[in-house]
This record gives sequence, structure tokens and C-alpha cells, in this order.
Amino acid sequence: MVTITGFFYFADEPERGKNRMIRATTFAFQPYHYYTPDSICNEVVISATTDVFNHCGGHQMKPSIIDLLIRPGAFFQNAMNDKESLNFPALIVLAGGIAGAMYGYLIGGLTGQRLGGIVPGMGTIIAISTILGALIGTFIFWVIWAGVIYAFSSVFKGEGTFRRTLEFVGYGYLPQVFGTLITFVIALDYIPRIHVPQLSAAAAQNADLITAAVKALMHDPAMMELSQIAMIISMVFLLWSANIWIFGLQHARKLSPRDAALCVSVPVVLYILYMVYSMTVM
Repeated sequence: MVTITGFFYFADEPERGKNRMIRATTFAFQPYHYYTPDSICNEVVISATTDVFNHCGGHQMKPSIIDLLIRPGAFFQNAMNDKESLNFPALIVLAGGIAGAMYGYLIGGLTGQRLGGIVPGMGTIIAISTILGALIGTFIFWVIWAGVIYAFSSVFKGEGTFRRTLEFVGYGYLPQVFGTLITFVIALDYIPRIHVPQLSAAAAQNADLITAAVKALMHDPAMMELSQIAMIISMVFLLWSANIWIFGLQHARKLSPRDAALCVSVPVVLYILYMVYSMTVM
């Protein structure tokens, strides 16, 4: 048997021109086997490449947030090798709650303006309740949504813990954070153009006047346009999240791609239909 040993280098500090040897790679010629120059080069390159990725300082490249957004399959495949942790998903959900609170504060301010003539300080009360509701509600939605998907996956004999499903659903919430921030920026332009009907203390005793004021606000042209834009943005980024959830559930519950897609698609489609229905009955 004849062996060829190759020493492979790479520049880990290119700005200083320093090179460091990774590892000696040996390619053994097997007896009674025909080799061409090309096959010898291919074998040595493949061996060296594998050697570099598996043994370079004992480190391997881990998927990033970019992978989560555009290559979720690779992200979750790697995440399955790590211990279950809700820390980073909880931060993503918290960011979504903060973005939702910012948007809710703008919308809640309209209600505060309408009721400001009835109860002094009502605007402040509504603002605080809107912020707290968005923050708490986002975490409640996270748990409920993970529970719904987990329950659907049980129909397909899914394996894996609920904690892992909750973790991966939290990761998938990231696109909706971006969507809410975009909606918030758009709302900054629309809110000043919305006409808010004012209610007096005397009008507050008349239920018909209150109902009419609410309808007038919801049917304000700028308000209706903002609501439609917000719904479209929400749908688009929800579908992006759904794509991430499919890959996450596939790994978290050890499902086939088809079963994971069904488990995620059914509740997502139902939720989108509910959004559309809510818009039509405004």
C-alpha cells in the first residue's frame, strides 16, 4: 500500500499574512485498484475538506438567525442537538410584545381621545392597559399557539416534548416582529389623518351615541385603509412564520414534511379566515 500525505493550510489572519496548519491528511492507495490523476485529487480534496470542518479547533459552524429566516430546516436540525431552552425564543416573543405595545399605544390613543371628555385621565388608563395587554397577550398567544400545533401533531403520532415545540414556535415568531414594526411605522403616518369623534359626559349616557361614535371612528377612510394594510402585512408575515413553524414542528415532533405542513397550515388558514371575517364585519 502506498500513501500520500498532504498538509493543508488556511489563512486565519489574512491581514497579517499568517498561515496555520490544520491537519495532515493521508490518502491510501488500495492494491489492485485503478486510479486516475483526477480521482486521486478528488479523494485528497474531499478528505482534507472533511478533516477541516470536523477537526478545526473542535468547532463547527452553527446556523444563524439568517438561517432561521431563510433556511429553517438547517437551523432546527442543528437546534435539535442542543439542550431545550426557552431563553432566546422568549426574547423574540418579548420583542414582538414590545412592537405590539407600540402599535397598540397608537391605536389606543384614538380611543383615549374619544373618551377624554367623559373621564379625565382616560387616555392614560387606556394607554397603560393597551401596553400591558399587548405584552402579556403576546406570551399567552405563544403558549396557546404552540399548544394548538402540538395537539394537531398528536393526531399524526408526533413524538417530542411540548417544551421543544414551544421553543421552536417561539423562534418562528420572529417574522411577525418585523411585520408589527413595519405596521407601526406606517401607522405613524396614518394616525394624524384619522378623525376622532369626541364624546361629552352627557353623550356618554346615550348608548346609541356611543355606538355611532365607534362606527364613525372605524369607518373613517384613513382608519379603514390602515386596518386593511395592517391585515395584509399581518397575513404576509404570518405565512412566513408558518413556513418556519413547519420545519420546526417537523424536527421537534419527528414528523414527515407533509404531516408537519398539515399541522401548521390548518390553524394558520383558520386564523387568516377569521381575520378576513373580522375585517368584513367592521
